[in-house]
Amino acid sequence: MHAAEKKVRAFVRVKPTAHFAQDVIKFGPDNKSIDIYIKKDAKKGIVNNKQTDWSFRLDGVLHNTSQELTYETVAKKLVSEALTGYNGTIMCYGQTGAGKTYTMTGATAEYKHRGIIPRAVQQVFKAIACSVDSFITVRISYLEIYNETLCDLLSTTTSSGASDVQMAVVDCPQGVYVKGLSIHPVSDEEDALNLLFEGETNRVIAEHSLNKNSSRSHCIFTIYIESRVRVLSDIRCIHSKINLIDLAGSEKLSKTGVPCDVLFTGEIPCYKYSLSPP
Repeated sequence: MHAAEKKVRAFVRVKPTAHFAQDVIKFGPDNKSIDIYIKKDAKKGIVNNKQTDWSFRLDGVLHNTSQELTYETVAKKLVSEALTGYNGTIMCYGQTGAGKTYTMTGATAEYKHRGIIPRAVQQVFKAIACSVDSFITVRISYLEIYNETLCDLLSTTTSSGASDVQMAVVDCPQGVYVKGLSIHPVSDEEDALNLLFEGETNRVIAEHSLNKNSSRSHCIFTIYIESRVRVLSDIRCIHSKINLIDLAGSEKLSKTGVPCDVLFTGEIPCYKYSLSPP
């Protein structure tokens, strides 16, 4: 087993706009830095010590990039390493309307616009299909955190009354896990995507001034991988997982123009991807 990189990497993906603010945002020549300049507010008078310049060093800037290139840059290596026994996490953070859910889940209208989660699922099952020396099983869970409350987005797919189970975060020697969260075995890519779409319909969303279908909760889609490899006469079992996280909008509540008590659980329009390009 090779050694994986043990560090956190940070990327910025810039949402395409008709009129990009080139006088405000500058990208470094190495495409790994961003400089931001914001003019001082003249209404605040001559004495104004507000900071106007910011500079950020990153592992990469994704500007006008496709979903495919975004996945290749950010996620492909992490998923490959998970298949060899390493845990990995991708978190998407930003203001409402910045494109977090598009990056993580994608647009449902076209196959080429699918996001990191369905692409990761596809990569895992392609690797399984090519594996000849190991037996790999895959399971899926989908957790929502809203107002510090845990919700199992896949509880409706079980018949054992799992929706009535009180969930709690538990810290044990093997790591942190959510007690009561349902974990579903999947046999192929289609099964996994069906669970993704099922969970998407149960997410907490609401309309406000920044986004018509704003995701108002943190959602964690987890792929659990168990590999059984025969080494001589022994069978070695390797466990790993990939956490793919779509965080709630990071903007201040005052910017949304709505009180927090109008948020609700609603249905996001979802359509199944075909498993191959049309």
